Amino acid sequence: MASIGREFIRKTRYHFLGPSEQDRGLPQPPLEQEPEAGLPQLALPAPDGLNIPAKDLREAIEHRRSLRRYSRTPLALEELSFLLWCTQGVRKVVPGSATFRNVPSAGARHAIETYLLVNNVQGAPEGLYRYSGLRHALIEMSRNAGLADQLTSACLGQSFVKTSAVTFAWAAAVERMRWRYGERGYRYLLLDAGHVCQNLYLAAEAVGCGVCAIAAFADEAVDRLLGFDGEERFTLYLAAVGKK
Repeated sequence: MASIGREFIRKTRYHFLGPSEQDRGLPQPPLEQEPEAGLPQLALPAPDGLNIPAKDLREAIEHRRSLRRYSRTPLALEELSFLLWCTQGVRKVVPGSATFRNVPSAGARHAIETYLLVNNVQGAPEGLYRYSGLRHALIEMSRNAGLADQLTSACLGQSFVKTSAVTFAWAAAVERMRWRYGERGYRYLLLDAGHVCQNLYLAAEAVGCGVCAIAAFADEAVDRLLGFDGEERFTLYLAAVGKK
């Protein structure tokens, strides 16, 4: 019997694919998850007004390291705005069709939603948020006590989640990718998450931060904490960020 990984690669080859939902004339999913009614929103500093120092690309690439120990210096809201803009910021919207963002995505599907555990950011209370790229705003999901402890535990006890200024969690919005690419779209979700995380590593260099990507986590526990069903929404990847 083939391993699960080998079976996944085999069954998502092109000759196994039937007509996609797009091919069958089914309606396109929304470009972004709509904010839940009644949840507070925190507008972020506008991307075109951010006062972030320029960083040489080669220097950023050569200095990039995974960092697990952070200072207690808080991240400024302007700096968080910059990191979100670099990783999922929307540059252009084709209404009802696509968004063009600062990271590549298969077919401009951008089937990733960004969630944040905020621990130490000036101007943003501690809590769980979702980023709206279309609004360039944070949608407050929860400010319950103990969120940092819960996410740390779900990340198999990796303590730097709790000591980070902010931890990013990227979730698959499966329907947006599947609509165009069917089962092969699951491959593209994984690729897209890698593009987003690498942008975070490089952008963090410009604001004096270090990043540590997290692939070791208890899937069901993180999904439960973030409110995902594990099928249409599930956690792909996380990354902790803090000042060096």
